[in-house]
Amino acid sequence: ALLSLPSSLAFSAGTSRQIFGIPSYGWTSPDWNWGKPSGTGHDCATLCRERFRSAEQRELLIESLINTDEDKAGTNDDIISFEEIKLVLALAWQSARKNGQEGEAYGLILDQMEEAKRYESGDDEATSRLFVQDVQKRFVWLEPEVEDKIAMNMLWYDTDDYDVARRRCGGLVLKAIGFIEDGL
Repeated sequence: ALLSLPSSLAFSAGTSRQIFGIPSYGWTSPDWNWGKPSGTGHDCATLCRERFRSAEQRELLIESLINTDEDKAGTNDDIISFEEIKLVLALAWQSARKNGQEGEAYGLILDQMEEAKRYESGDDEATSRLFVQDVQKRFVWLEPEVEDKIAMNMLWYDTDDYDVARRRCGGLVLKAIGFIEDGL
């Protein structure tokens, strides 16, 4: 069953390609400035770090992503939008990269997210499938638990719903990268 994040953790339901439901907040925004000390990307990162400052909050997020319920397809954005999940992943990868951890496994994906083309241009389902496939290819580099390797490999066999697959994928990566312990 889908675990609901407490309202204090839930992000605003976003619309496609927006973070926090604000039109200028997203990877394609000219003011995004990923990795810079100013811009909407920095503002979003600050909010995200605050939202997931405790291990309990991070664990709830991972559980809600891994246990995404297919029966609630289409309502998952009420908990956290996929654009916000991508932000959490990007911040976790950036942090791991800076700390010399396994973040480099996802360095190319992070770079492609910053370019705002591969995962931002086109149909939501097609770009989501690309994202999941790219993430799946690198997952083994994180040395995840065996059951998580199996779950990642079975994503497209377990569901045809791309939103469910991409959320589960994000949760598995966050778990394997040590997001609960290390935060952002």
